[in-house]
Parts: sequence; structure tokens; C-alpha cells
Amino acid sequence: MGKWITAGICVALLASCGGDDETTTTTGDSDGAKVIDVAAMDEAKGDVTFCTGKDTSGDKTAAVKAFNEEHPDINLEMVEFSASADEQRAQFVQRQEAESGECDVFYSDVIWTAEFASQQWIYDMTPYIETRKQELIPATLESVDYEGKLWGMPHQTNAAFLYYRTDQISEPPQTWQEVYEVGGRNDGIVYQGAAYEGLTCDFLELAFAAGGQVLSDDGKSAAIDSPENERALQLMVDGIENGVAANGVTTYMEEEARRYFESGRATFMRNWPYAYELGQAKGSKVRGKFDVAPLPAFEGGGRAAILGGHNFVVSVFSDNPGAALKWIDFATSREEQLITLRDFSQAAVLTDVYDDPAVRRKFPFAPQLREAVSQARSRPVSPVYPQISQAIYENVSEALNGRITPKEALEKAQAEIDDALQTF
Repeated sequence: MGKWITAGICVALLASCGGDDETTTTTGDSDGAKVIDVAAMDEAKGDVTFCTGKDTSGDKTAAVKAFNEEHPDINLEMVEFSASADEQRAQFVQRQEAESGECDVFYSDVIWTAEFASQQWIYDMTPYIETRKQELIPATLESVDYEGKLWGMPHQTNAAFLYYRTDQISEPPQTWQEVYEVGGRNDGIVYQGAAYEGLTCDFLELAFAAGGQVLSDDGKSAAIDSPENERALQLMVDGIENGVAANGVTTYMEEEARRYFESGRATFMRNWPYAYELGQAKGSKVRGKFDVAPLPAFEGGGRAAILGGHNFVVSVFSDNPGAALKWIDFATSREEQLITLRDFSQAAVLTDVYDDPAVRRKFPFAPQLREAVSQARSRPVSPVYPQISQAIYENVSEALNGRITPKEALEKAQAEIDDALQTF
């Protein structure tokens, strides 16, 4: 489980809900994109290169070794970029703009799909995904869906938990309103309230549950200035004003929130699964005194979580797309997905892996994690997502810090998102 901390969820998810580049290329669309030939992997052979971020957990290194042993006619090489999500994206963009075939397969953050697809840099993988759909947790497909086509194969996923103190309450609250009410009678809540991608995730979990959205159904205009979103943001603002949220929460990222919870100063915490094992470690004041649950519903609405993780995408400049697909098919097989979760603590995208007895023994929260992922939603799928997210977290932060009202924050975010959407 410790490997989960250092690389799996911590790196992958903090990359997904951490910082990102504020610039993006926005011209182009997906019409006319190359479509993957599923049959091409049947007789695949030769060289193929897989480009990824730093493999600090070792799961991808192990999978590459296993693949090469099983497929002697294919020579798979793994190229590691920086652990930084910004650097990984920049490396891929640089190669694609140069029409380089160096990276046949790229390990893509879930928030990059629309940008890469709109540039026609990656294959439309719909024909392949259709053969595997029934195996996947349905929510994971949202992260590869752009303009009705599927542009990658999900490999690693995640969604946040509500951590709650079992020495203070017996059952997790069923609504966000109840979280704040119960928290107010106890030691409150801590979450990621700093102005960065994590705050976008935290806000959208409440906003989507309340029935709100960020973009119009066609993705061409902003829809964030709505009564539903205002109710969600008002609940967060009230939590700070009433002292239910942790003092200093507007400066906290994942690690600050985790340490605050582990110090025993909060009843609730919103955080990723990586914090579970750390909270049970020696020295934690909440060791043996907390449990986790999928995020609650919003009163009058539904439930929602934000999907994190990574997908395999195939470069249109690859000289060997058949071998690239062969590697992807191997790495996302049930056997490899089981190894990835059981041995390397990476959240799987295949539904039945979570029912494996070895997984249940090692990760008691496996059923809750699958449920959390199943109710998760992708962040807005748009080529200008970085600008959209910045408009959200900067203005939500302003409201949380009391500098503007929730209504003003959403009005400003609406204008800024519409401006960004006009650039493509």
C-alpha cells in the first residue's frame, strides 16, 4: 500500500487534480482523424515505444518486462519523462507538433483528451474500445470521450473519498449538508481549498451533485453561472464563515489536508485514497479511528465525484500502431490490471478486479473505491480545459476568502470560460 502513496494515486491523482499548463493549442477538430485498425495487432511485430511520466511505483516497468517476455517478436521500450504533469504534457506536445513518431503510445492524463484529439494527434480508438466496453467501469470511458468518439484506453483511475472519524460518528452522512451540520457539532471538515486544480475538483464534486454543470451540452458556451452551482459554492462559503471548515483551509492542498486530519483536528476530510494507508500508520492520531465512504449526495440533487487517472493513447505519427495496440491490450488485460491493483496499488479500470479475494484482503476499501469511481464524472472535456479550470479555481477561491460573493464568482467564471471557448 505504501507504493500507492509515493506514485500511484499520489502522483497520478495529484497530477490529475494538481497544477497544469495554462496554455494549450486550440485549432482543429476531430473530423477526419485516423481510426485504429484492431486487426493490425494480430500480426504485430517490430519496435514500439511507450512514453510515460516517471514510473516511481514500478508497475509500468514490470508490465513492460512481462510484455517483452510474452511477445518476443515485439521490442517494447519505455521512455520516462518528468514526474511533473506539466512537463509530461509539454514533452508530448513538442513531439506531436514536430510530427515525431518517437512516442508510439503515450500515458495521457484524463484532462488532456480533448486537446490531443482536437489536434488530430492521436488515433480514434473507438473500434477497439467497443470490443472491451463491457469490462470497464463505465465512468472511466467519459475521460476518453470527445465529440462522440473514444480516443484512448483507460488504464488507471481514481476518485476521492469522504474520510470520517468513527470515534465521533457511527455512520457517514448521506448529504453534503449533513456533513457540514455534523461537522459543526464536532471538529469540522478539511479539504483542498487552495487556488489550484484540486479546488476545481473539490468544487465540482458539490456542484455536479447539486445538478450544476460547467459547459453547455454542446460544449460551446459556459453554463457555470447557475442556481445549482451557486448553492454548492454557498455551502462551501458558509462552512468557512461558520468555522466548520478548517482554519487555513483556503491554503491547503492534499498533503496539508491529510496532515490536519491525521492530527485529530477534523471529523471529516475530503481526499484521495492514498491518504488511507498514511492515516493508519504509526504516529497518526486517528489511527484505527476513521473509515471512508464514497462522497455524499447534495440535498435535492444526486451524488458525484471527479474522475482522475491516466489513459493509453496512440500517436498518429507512430510507425507501428499495431504493436502499440498490442501493448495496450496486454497492459489492460484482467491479469495485468489485477497485478497493477494488488501488487502496485494502482486503481484498476476493470470492474471485476475489485472482487478478487486478494484485493479485498489487501484493500478493505476496494468496494467503496469502485463505487466512488462508478459515480465519478469527468471534468469538462474541452481543448481549453486548463483555462476553464483556472477560471473555476481562481474565482471559487475568491469567494471562499470572502472577497466576492458566490454569485459574483460564478459570473466572473462564466465570462472567463466563454472568452476561453472563443479561442477555438
